[in-house]
Amino acid sequence: MLGTILDVIFIAMALLALAVVEERELVSAVVKYALLSLLFVLALFELNAPDVALSAIVVGAIVIGVFLFTIEEVTG
Repeated sequence: MLGTILDVIFIAMALLALAVVEERELVSAVVKYALLSLLFVLALFELNAPDVALSAIVVGAIVIGVFLFTIEEVTG
């Protein structure tokens, strides 16, 4: 059972990674990156690494905030 859940998460991560790379709108790319980060955290929890998942949540939140701030400053 665990293998199938992780397989679905990994496939979704690969598809989202491609969507992030192909996205032309910066804010949409950041939103897709946030979803990719969420799937990464879910995979870490499924792999019984909650400490690494919590660190990924913190780092992901900071990176996404910096991305959005930078986009706003450059474009707005």
